[in-house]
Amino acid sequence: MARHGQSTANVAGQEAEANGLHAVDLALRDADVPLSPLGREQATALGRRLAALPPDERPTVVLSSPYLRARDTARLALDQLPDPPPIVLDERLRDREIGVLYLLTQRGVEARYPEEVERKRRLGKFYYRPPAGESWADVALRLRSVLADVEREHPGGRVLIVAHDAIVVLTRYIVEHLSEDELLDVERTLVANGSLTIWAREEGELRLVTFNDTEHLKDAGLTP
Repeated sequence: MARHGQSTANVAGQEAEANGLHAVDLALRDADVPLSPLGREQATALGRRLAALPPDERPTVVLSSPYLRARDTARLALDQLPDPPPIVLDERLRDREIGVLYLLTQRGVEARYPEEVERKRRLGKFYYRPPAGESWADVALRLRSVLADVEREHPGGRVLIVAHDAIVVLTRYIVEHLSEDELLDVERTLVANGSLTIWAREEGELRLVTFNDTEHLKDAGLTP
């Protein structure tokens, strides 16, 4: 599983937070946010990492979030493979929807929706659902159906999923049977753009091999 490369929204969000702004200056739907120039390079480096694998370890199935930044990451990565499989888009792999909080910085949320800050504190990060948005539990529910379909439709396949940080973290939650506290401990580590997380089947169970691996980005000088 790979997180998409750096997006223009990632860059704009970091700048807005650093400058103490209430909102990110972006006029796009979340689904239409493209990769930044660095993000495109990260996607290509991810593809080179996959191409360097032995042929019997390369992906045979590729699923992607339909959001532009994920689709383009998958496409640019697979362009590096000699015989890439087709990309299948699945809307269940989209990023978590945060409703009325979209494009707000932490300062903006505190200023405009202080009642939501308090509600999140009471409910906890996992179960908190922003108005018109999703909780982490909501995302886990749709993700469980994706993983069940993968298990049924691609037994023995080598599956690559290109999606978002929440999808990577919640896949660990589901596959590794984590508790809420264990999930939140994992979530404290930022899932890097262009990073790779791998599970392998051992004795019928999926076991984590590597989480949030960015060596291919460091080797190419592509970490921010």
